[in-house]
Amino acid sequence: MSTPINPIEQQELKNVPLQVITKLLMVSRRLSESSELSAVLSTVIDALRDLLNAERATVFEFDADANQLFTQVAHGISKFGAGVIRIPANRGIAGAVAQSKEPIHSPDVYADPRFIQDIDKATGFRTRNMLAIPLIDHEGNLIGVAQVLNSLHGPFTIQDQEIALGLSAQAAVAIRRGRLMEDRVARERMERDLQAARIIQQSSFPRALPPMRHWQVAAASIPAEQCGGDAFDVIPLLQGLIVEPNVSPDEIVLLVADATGHGIGSALSAMQVRGMLRIGLRLKQGVRRIAEEANRQLCQDLPMGRFVTAWYARISLHSGIVENYAAGQGPIIHYRRRENDFITLPTDNAPLGVMIDDLNAESTMITMHAGDILIALTDGYYESEGKDGHQYQELPVLDLVRKHRDQSADFILRAINESLMDWTSGVPAADDRTAIILKHLPA
Repeated sequence: MSTPINPIEQQELKNVPLQVITKLLMVSRRLSESSELSAVLSTVIDALRDLLNAERATVFEFDADANQLFTQVAHGISKFGAGVIRIPANRGIAGAVAQSKEPIHSPDVYADPRFIQDIDKATGFRTRNMLAIPLIDHEGNLIGVAQVLNSLHGPFTIQDQEIALGLSAQAAVAIRRGRLMEDRVARERMERDLQAARIIQQSSFPRALPPMRHWQVAAASIPAEQCGGDAFDVIPLLQGLIVEPNVSPDEIVLLVADATGHGIGSALSAMQVRGMLRIGLRLKQGVRRIAEEANRQLCQDLPMGRFVTAWYARISLHSGIVENYAAGQGPIIHYRRRENDFITLPTDNAPLGVMIDDLNAESTMITMHAGDILIALTDGYYESEGKDGHQYQELPVLDLVRKHRDQSADFILRAINESLMDWTSGVPAADDRTAIILKHLPA
């Protein structure tokens, strides 16, 4: 059936021919020069097949997380469309080798109950005999199992086994190096993609704020990762049309959007809300209607458990009237200068993407008088934890706004950010932080 290989028997081996040793040295050099995993695997199976005078060879890599052996580089599997073959790490002859970390010679595989005949059926190949060798790295970790199939000179010999064992150690180290390089390349590619996504996202935010008499806007977004799940916008309108930032508008539209989580997926959702807002304004729709249509679209697009909270505001710069519409985004705080108090605006609507046709509340209309300030911060501010584990919450923000009410919107936002940095002792943000401060200046 099968014959375990006893290392003691190596003392009785005949000398390996010089030409075989020469080939082994050439293969060893090729393995040391290559860091591409697919090239390493191809070199290993070709060397095993040629040095042992066999029909085919296969290398099963070990997936420790899934406890599986898998191969995508083997003689013959692509020809028959078998693709990647995966088996449990305790099944088959390869599984037995993986468990014992000892090589096995099976001179008649169909008489061996451990042999998986399904692979032959999938590939259309007929295996007669097999030599299976564990691939162990220098730290004793299982990297995979190599199989050499169908010796052309009868059963595999002790000399074949010795050659395979000599090659397996070099192969294991080369495969591990190839995996590490492959992981590194994948990380670098992901980092480049994240950086590109960050640049695209940041460039979509307003680069310049429109010139406005008697009004100031300060806005910023600080992502917790390379790509944030927040978005904001400041859109100038003149006679109902979007205009360039250098044109003095008669209205502005503000947006703060906060998607669940952070990273690329959340960034895409938040930016989708921003894009739909601009399209809706170009079609001369009101913010409530835009929010309703965005909600319907996100209900169709987002997977279960994902949503976006959003705050929309349309401000008439002449009258100071603000149309406020919040879909789960809050608190939105209105500081009234004359009364020296704070009003929290309603945020009754559900977040976007939760339930279709569930945005039933009407817009809230308020008037901002001279000296009034509107504050919209995402929960990345309010939920930031200090050294004692307590959250920042709203009170420090209210105190700072009241204290610096006669300063510019930029000054107030800087003061809030500096206060938050002191609160968190400069620890990087655990969640995205996005803010808009709107101030109506005295005439």
